[in-house]
Amino acid sequence: MHMKGNVGLGRSSNIKWQGVCVLCSASFFLGLLFTNWMWSGPELRAVIRAAECEPKSNLGSGQSSQKDIMDEVSRTHQVIQALDKTISSLEIELVAAQEKKTTRSNSRPVAIRQSAAGEPENRKKAFVVIGINTAFSSRKRRDSVRETWMPQGAKLRKLEEEKGIVMRFVIGHSATPGGILDRAIEAEDAQHGDFLRLDHVEGYHELSMKTKIYFSTAVKKWDADFYVKVDDDVHVNVAMLGITLARHRSKPRVYIGCMKSGPVLAQKGVKYHEPEYWKFGEEGNKYFRHATGQIYAISKDLATYIDVNQPLLHRFANEDVSLGAWIIGLDVDHVDDRSMCCGTPPDCEWKAQAGNTCVASFDWTCSGICKSVERLKDVHQRCGEGDDAVWKTTFL
Repeated sequence: MHMKGNVGLGRSSNIKWQGVCVLCSASFFLGLLFTNWMWSGPELRAVIRAAECEPKSNLGSGQSSQKDIMDEVSRTHQVIQALDKTISSLEIELVAAQEKKTTRSNSRPVAIRQSAAGEPENRKKAFVVIGINTAFSSRKRRDSVRETWMPQGAKLRKLEEEKGIVMRFVIGHSATPGGILDRAIEAEDAQHGDFLRLDHVEGYHELSMKTKIYFSTAVKKWDADFYVKVDDDVHVNVAMLGITLARHRSKPRVYIGCMKSGPVLAQKGVKYHEPEYWKFGEEGNKYFRHATGQIYAISKDLATYIDVNQPLLHRFANEDVSLGAWIIGLDVDHVDDRSMCCGTPPDCEWKAQAGNTCVASFDWTCSGICKSVERLKDVHQRCGEGDDAVWKTTFL
């Protein structure tokens, strides 16, 4: 009997010591968690307090049973599971916070991005960037512009340096990059140095996308007060354009052009057909006010907005409507300036003689100067401000 009692006591001691070892191991694991993670969130503190409030087993009294030990181990295991769940939750929140921070950093307006040295990114300061929209088939139009209102060679560079006026023909690439069309533009650019090439496939039905990419590209390259888009069959008096823009220089967000509200064309097969006509209400409704596409200007904040939000901006069939849609919901000054849509002679000629020189001239019937290659020189002679006007004007 005595021997049996000793054996029973030995077994009981072994069970107790096993329980103690398990508890110690769990406590050691908890210690590692606290030391390595050092979380201080409200959920974790509540779990720790719950663990501290658990009744302690009297392991030294000799009266603790195997059930008491297993209950203690079970409670410790529950605490560990709760800690693990809390840590996993905090890890998820940390990842989400890091992703949010990265998104905000990537979407920060270009105008305030800084280089590692603390200086603005390598963008040239300018007063206005004038992008002349052109196509592969428009070589003669470009030459007529070069021969009239667009300075060439050293004068073009001088205009940038002294007046802050940048002028470039804007074009993307063909559907087969490196083909004959692209090589022809490269050769023309090598001769004149007056192109801004876009990462964009040219096409008439892609003008809205081209407009979006133009502003995004221009605002990355030049830190300008204004960005202008003009077609290559429009006559422009550059000094008058600069004077007009300078009047609105103090406004943070401004959209300048000849504002119109044309009909939404639902009928298929007609020019300017709008496939999404149903978005504008009943058939026969008109578009919201927007600047006509021959020429318009936007301020730096709006160009930056287009760049930052490019993936979210919806494109309609007509590029001037698309631009108007991107801007209509913003806090922007819409400036309706009729000097930016004068007619060709005699209209612009009479206005010039009366001292009201036009910013831009074109024919509404052709959405540009009709037969511009043949007529642009005549329009320039009769309605132009004079080749020296831009050099004599201060745009402050």
